[in-house]
Amino acid sequence: MIEVREGDLSNDQTRELLAIHLAGMHANSPPGHVFALDLSGLQTPDVTVWTAWSGERVAAIGALKMVSKDTAEIKSMRTHPDFLRMGAGSAILETIIATATARGVRRISLETGTGSSFEPALALYRQRGFSNGPAFGGYEPSDFNQFLHLSLA
Repeated sequence: MIEVREGDLSNDQTRELLAIHLAGMHANSPPGHVFALDLSGLQTPDVTVWTAWSGERVAAIGALKMVSKDTAEIKSMRTHPDFLRMGAGSAILETIIATATARGVRRISLETGTGSSFEPALALYRQRGFSNGPAFGGYEPSDFNQFLHLSLA
């Protein structure tokens, strides 16, 4: 059973999963195209982090960054390799969407890459109703990155 908790970024397992996430982003993205938040970026007041737990282990992580009072961005979504396709990522995503809805967010967006390593996450987002759209915030479109949006209005 997966239990989602607001993230404790001082937890060693959470930090390890964040390191796995950052390493994966750098390994599968061209130089200059990694916009994943590091630990300090996740510790700002506009970001809420959640972890999904399976027993005593962190199975997934994800964050919601408030961009404005009615727009938000998904950041740092990653499932631990030991928990792929077990519902941990879905549980985090549902928590993010529910929290955004409760906060009055009208649109959730995310930036991600292109290629086989990104396909499982893209499938999850699309299954939940996200669709490709224009760049947002300060992101610049490229052949590598793509932007997904979910309207909550």
